[in-house]
Amino acid sequence: MKTYGEGDAAVHALRGVDVGFEHGAFTAIMGPSGSGKSTLMHCIAGLDTATRGSVRLNGDEITGMGERRLTRLRRDRIGFIFQAFNLLPMLTAEQNILLPLEIAGRRPDWALFDEVVEIVGLRDRLDHRPSELSGGQQQRVAVARAFVSRPEVVFADEPTGNLDSASGTAVLELLRTSVHRLGMTAVMVTHDAKAASYADRAVFLRDGRVEDEIDAPTADSVLAAMMKLEG
Repeated sequence: MKTYGEGDAAVHALRGVDVGFEHGAFTAIMGPSGSGKSTLMHCIAGLDTATRGSVRLNGDEITGMGERRLTRLRRDRIGFIFQAFNLLPMLTAEQNILLPLEIAGRRPDWALFDEVVEIVGLRDRLDHRPSELSGGQQQRVAVARAFVSRPEVVFADEPTGNLDSASGTAVLELLRTSVHRLGMTAVMVTHDAKAASYADRAVFLRDGRVEDEIDAPTADSVLAAMMKLEG
């Protein structure tokens, strides 16, 4: 449960949500505006704290962790892809990709780095700075950065929101490929039925509760589920 405010002014953003995310799978979280999908992602990613209940990452309880432990967890065990690419403009693509490892004081796994770079198709852009890259290429850098540290789970918040249709499709394809080829786990918040169709599973929220789930979602099945939620 996640509640903001108190008494009559209390807003219940999440209400008794009980959901798990399978290792090695790509899950989309969907729902109408205000359904709680972003709040859910923030709570399970350790960016916010649940008011009541439990959040576990591979069996480790993260609810109630101190900020120092949460910072280490987010740095070492979780990857993030946001709608804003969040690249440092003075660094090259390669330096941006490797930055989380540098901050953590970890040596890169160069075999994994090479595989990730191959997946995202950035081999000939590694020495380019963000200003020299298209929006789609910048998001590819962000995807590579999220996966190169081999996190236990990658969270993506509207990762195609700032991209045109062709670039968005390319990013979704490489996100799905990265999950399946590298055997990692990804959870994506999106409002886009087409984006959700790239996932292995779609989870639907309404008014802070899980209302439905679809395995192997298609754009049509996601649209039908959304229409049912909003009806």
